[in-house]
Amino acid sequence: MNEEIFDAPTVTLTDESGLTLDCYIEHSLSVEGQEYVLLLPVDSTIEIVTWESDGSDEEEAVLVEDEAEIQRIFPTAKAVLGEQNLILKRTAVVLTVEGDLPDLEDENYEDGEFDEDEQEELQLLASFYHQDQEYSAYAHLDPYFILARMDEQGRPNLLSPDELEKIEPLLPMIEDQLFDALE
Repeated sequence: MNEEIFDAPTVTLTDESGLTLDCYIEHSLSVEGQEYVLLLPVDSTIEIVTWESDGSDEEEAVLVEDEAEIQRIFPTAKAVLGEQNLILKRTAVVLTVEGDLPDLEDENYEDGEFDEDEQEELQLLASFYHQDQEYSAYAHLDPYFILARMDEQGRPNLLSPDELEKIEPLLPMIEDQLFDALE
């Protein structure tokens, strides 16, 4: 997905459960003597959604976030995505796929609203059923950035809720610097 960034340094992010995620370092900054990095996963990031009835005839897309549910549907999702030469990976923070995403066609493009605060641009990769429940796998079309703190050994660490709260007022400045660097 991110071939244009091949010369950016890479690091491996590890979460508390031991899952890893290879990322490019997109931006780095120092705040009160602590180094923070904005990371971009090397592989394409995806979300899996399912549909729930909202009481009317309409169904609402719901992001699958429960680890037990992801564990149950993972083998089926992996097999379905494998038919498109995509390798689904259990990685830290977000699920990813390795391989070339199919060409974006209008019928595969969606504006996703899985969170009331965020509007995401997504590409439908595949739909599948697991135990009579329909699921769909979507690739993020926008970059999926992760903010991390670098430790003394040069390894990135996910931010604790307290650290995130402390650095949150600086996020607009970080975003401005990033977009200035991209132009």
